[in-house]
Amino acid sequence: MILGFYGDDFTGSTDALEQVALAGWKARLFMRLPDPAALDECRGFDAVGIAGISRSLPTEAMEDELRPAFAILRGLSPGFIHYKVCSTFDSSPETGSIGKAIQIGRNTFPNAWIPVLVGAPALGRYCVFGNLFARMGTGGTGEIHRLDRHPSMRSHPVTPATESDLRLHLAHQISHRTGLIDVLDLERPVAEIIRKIDSLTQNGFGTILFDALHDDHVRKVGEVLATAAAENQPLFSVGSSSVERALVSAAPKRNFDALEAEKPAAPLLVLCGSRSPVTAAQIRHARDTGFALHALDVPRLLDPAERDNAIRGSVRAAIDSIAKGKNVILHTDALGEAVPGAQDSARVLGAALGQCADAVLRNTATGRVVIAGGDTSGHAARALGIDAVDVAARFRAGAPLCLARSKNPHIHGTEVIFKGGQVGDDRFFSTAAGIDSRPVIFVK
Repeated sequence: MILGFYGDDFTGSTDALEQVALAGWKARLFMRLPDPAALDECRGFDAVGIAGISRSLPTEAMEDELRPAFAILRGLSPGFIHYKVCSTFDSSPETGSIGKAIQIGRNTFPNAWIPVLVGAPALGRYCVFGNLFARMGTGGTGEIHRLDRHPSMRSHPVTPATESDLRLHLAHQISHRTGLIDVLDLERPVAEIIRKIDSLTQNGFGTILFDALHDDHVRKVGEVLATAAAENQPLFSVGSSSVERALVSAAPKRNFDALEAEKPAAPLLVLCGSRSPVTAAQIRHARDTGFALHALDVPRLLDPAERDNAIRGSVRAAIDSIAKGKNVILHTDALGEAVPGAQDSARVLGAALGQCADAVLRNTATGRVVIAGGDTSGHAARALGIDAVDVAARFRAGAPLCLARSKNPHIHGTEVIFKGGQVGDDRFFSTAAGIDSRPVIFVK
């Protein structure tokens, strides 16, 4: 096996899965820790991932989440192990600490140094001289902002971006220093880059951040990682899906067949816990194209005595709309306005969305499900009973169309798309429903 990875949220995990699957690698993403029988089905696979929830966890809870996952991945004996984070580096010392994940990785794997690659040019994320810049939206044409001035990220409800220099960002989360291989270093031969890394590690830099301004930089990092892996097995790394993109570029090419096809999905069910302004614009466009919007009653969901009744009410509303031929969005915060009590309740609200979807899928012929929101998506998928997913098609950058694997017959085989808050243009939901028609590239 080439790669084992853990994603710190579900939407980002499918982004990593997409990178390797569309390069022809045989890969599967588990939605929970797989048992031995599930792993046995992956014999001969190139990559296996575990979609996690560490991004939304308090730092003190991350040890219990990550140690068992890392142990499973190490047991697969891959050449590389990757802790996959969001390309906007969402984290803080208190919540989803990437520094804490690095510390656990250092204690678990034999690396002399830990590579960190965050810039993802294909997604509109650029790291230059250690500073991260992000386009408004993922893979679109929005304006590019330095991370601490990004209209969405600087006001993130849980982990607001206050520092664009990722070395300084990590300094609040780890005790050792972070070195840098910058854009000028990446123009040099791999051997020279390795020599600089050796010099940095000898001077106490345990983590090495790589710039990435364009895909040639990502490919060069792939060569560096392949060289480093020859001495470190498995090589543990941290970063965005550019890590997968880098590894794919350095690996032998595989045969990959795909075809363009139009495949409408009616009705479409969207579960939305995202509070991103990008998602809000997508919901507004969906509403304008005829979607039925149903807001979950957040205060009642947060009250254990009222939760079940609130879920039943949302389920009835969704089923009634689908019976009328409507596509449906169930949301906790449709237009990006503040919802009292919602900020610290990803687990409760995500699970409620998943329970609603489970009931809707049992009682309707829903064609496809979109789960939007990095912090809530994991809890929603687990409540929905999804055990694993395989990539079925390209849909949008960072959000592939997947097929769900589940012990529940009404869930198994369901088409599902996990969408992060920053992913996609305004037509994302309407395109997923086949209203705004664009080709989908299906994997043969």
